[in-house]
Amino acid sequence: MNLSFSDKLLNRITYIALIACSLIFLLPILWIIRTSFTTKAVAYQIPPQWFVTPTLDNYRAIFSDNPFGKYFFNSMLVSLVSTLIAVFLGAMAAYWIARSSKGGNFLRIAVLVTQMLPPIVMVIPIFLMVKSLDMLDSWETLIVTYLSFNLPYMIWLLIGFFETIPKDLDEACEMDGCTKMQAFTKVVLPLAAPGIMAAGILSFLLAWNEFLFALVLTGTGSRTLPVAIANMETQQGVMIAELCAATVIIILPVVILSLFIQKYLVNGMTTGSIK
Repeated sequence: MNLSFSDKLLNRITYIALIACSLIFLLPILWIIRTSFTTKAVAYQIPPQWFVTPTLDNYRAIFSDNPFGKYFFNSMLVSLVSTLIAVFLGAMAAYWIARSSKGGNFLRIAVLVTQMLPPIVMVIPIFLMVKSLDMLDSWETLIVTYLSFNLPYMIWLLIGFFETIPKDLDEACEMDGCTKMQAFTKVVLPLAAPGIMAAGILSFLLAWNEFLFALVLTGTGSRTLPVAIANMETQQGVMIAELCAATVIIILPVVILSLFIQKYLVNGMTTGSIK
């Protein structure tokens, strides 16, 4: 198919506009990556020095001067465990609500209402409750706290995915002698896998980036990466170069995860939007 000159010109203009918009969004991230490989003196230079000799001193510093590896482990452990539990419980709850003919609408509204409370309202009551139980600065406290907002979010997302799967499949499985749990695990769950993967990624991101509860409920023992990065402001000012290195580290697992399961994420988001 031969395109006319005007069509080719329009395509080029479109590509240029898309590249320009992409650069606008990517420029802060690219600048953070660039600053993470510079020395402290170069990081503070105004006007900035565009071409620099890369160095790994900032990455060495954040791991040698601070227990950054421990903070990374804490964030990964809490995010993964809370996500796995939310997926396990949320999938069963969402399937039951999607298939239930009694109380379904009420339960949907109840799940949605839990998401209307701002986190700042819940911080003090949760802190007082955790303190009375002597469970401050522990992984278990963060995992349970993250489940309080991740689980309703997971249920709300997965209801739409399970509603796209015909109920006839459940009935056919029961006619073949399967129980409801067998029909759910062997037939419905594999069909809803893209949606579950998409919801799991979003749940992981919520836990990975969470700051407020981690700031209030943790100490040096279970501190997570967002709180550790916030503590990089010292009496001498913000350690910009090391802060950028820490930011690259906190972004990297999310980028790798997104690239690895990008296909499932796209399929899940589009599947859930079809009724």
